[in-house]
Amino acid sequence: MRALSLLTDFYELTMMQAYFHAERHEGRKQSAVFDMFYRENPDGNGYAIAAGLAQAVDYIKNLRFSGEDIAYLRSTNTFTEEFLDYLTRFKFTGDISAVPEGTVVFPNEPLLTVKAPVTEAQVIETAMLNIINHQSLIATKAARIVLAARGDSVLEFGLRRAQGPDAGIYGARAAVIGGCNATSNVLAGRLFNIPVRGTHAHSWVMSFGDELEAFRRYAELYPQACILLADTYDTLKSGVPNAIKVFGEMKAKGIPLTNYGIRLDSGDLAYLSKKARRMLDAAGFTGAVVSASSDLDEHLIADLKLQGAAITTWGVGTNLITSRDYPAFGGVYKMVSVSTNGGPWQPKIKLSENPVKITNPGEKKIFRLYDGATGKIKADLIALADEALDNSTNLTIFDPLATWKRMTLKAKTFNVRELLEPVFVKGECVYPERAVTDIRAYSAAEQNTLWDEHRRLTNPHPVPVDLSQRLYDLKQDLIAEIRGTK
Repeated sequence: MRALSLLTDFYELTMMQAYFHAERHEGRKQSAVFDMFYRENPDGNGYAIAAGLAQAVDYIKNLRFSGEDIAYLRSTNTFTEEFLDYLTRFKFTGDISAVPEGTVVFPNEPLLTVKAPVTEAQVIETAMLNIINHQSLIATKAARIVLAARGDSVLEFGLRRAQGPDAGIYGARAAVIGGCNATSNVLAGRLFNIPVRGTHAHSWVMSFGDELEAFRRYAELYPQACILLADTYDTLKSGVPNAIKVFGEMKAKGIPLTNYGIRLDSGDLAYLSKKARRMLDAAGFTGAVVSASSDLDEHLIADLKLQGAAITTWGVGTNLITSRDYPAFGGVYKMVSVSTNGGPWQPKIKLSENPVKITNPGEKKIFRLYDGATGKIKADLIALADEALDNSTNLTIFDPLATWKRMTLKAKTFNVRELLEPVFVKGECVYPERAVTDIRAYSAAEQNTLWDEHRRLTNPHPVPVDLSQRLYDLKQDLIAEIRGTK
């Protein structure tokens, strides 16, 4: 991985230096706990998919300040030589916990918790947000698109429209975690060992004297992956008939017709796909694939499915790789607890006139509560780190903003799972490396723990995310103390 030590906002380093000098010259040594979380599901979705943790781990493992980094920082005339000398020996020594990649997550619960000397916890903020926000956004968008496709194959085709190489590479990774079957991005395929797919462009057809010859040449080169782009000139009068002719010639030569068919990239995809399907079936090619691209997103795919489009493979590019209609995930990184000079941990809270922006104080854990009969999610409960929970007694939970909204889960009718897992312990990585295709399978299982009403593309029912009584009381006490009403 590239050296990314300076992938940060300048104020992270100026704060880091201030913390450093407070410790060295004032004897004020602090450790802190920070939570990364988000406040609103992207796209009006009912959930999000956590992604990007593997790259966050790589960043922490490789977080060192090189001689070139130090020279650049010195040139800004902002940092003392004492602080720059400290940076030459910098290594992350703290603890990090996180939800595993591919996990279904909800607003306000920690995706990542950092517990470390404050200089270390502060300086990694920007990179953590950059990495996890981006991949979680794209993974969530992919999950919506895959849901709309209703079991059809979805391919990520967005590299040429991504906002730069990194967005294309890591966006492809996240898209597969969200549920895509493959990507057109060859480098992403190599880096993450994920399937790559692709056919040909209109330029291939246009480079020949006629469409039929272009199709024949392509079939000769790729008989086991013969997907022909049928809309260069006239889809129904030229493209599909010529494709049928080539498939017939292949069959006559004894070439097995396994992975073959047509791709549509323009026009009325519902009308054209149904017409093409009938033409292919009438010619005896019932196994031919009808795939489509052309500025697809989850809404268009859902509409095309509603219209009975005969498409079973969807190539989705721009609207997926950029999450065009919701281009930022909005994750934040907030201090929730501080210890000074080895003393007791003091919970911290950020207040706001907007109730949803008041943070949840203290070091925390997340309990996921499942319906015992179906395995579906009933609610998530955010609790303090020293709390325990099982299903041996009745459990009443409540909405932290509208406390009159309550739900009681009867003993033995629900199951409990803790979501946060250790990633770094005392600076050493303990998180196992996982193949992207394995994360994809895990994420698919995670999404199946949602009730249908939580997965709706439009106006989904929210999953309750509540606070334990102890955490709720702590939050109210801190608010009252700061506002002088306690």
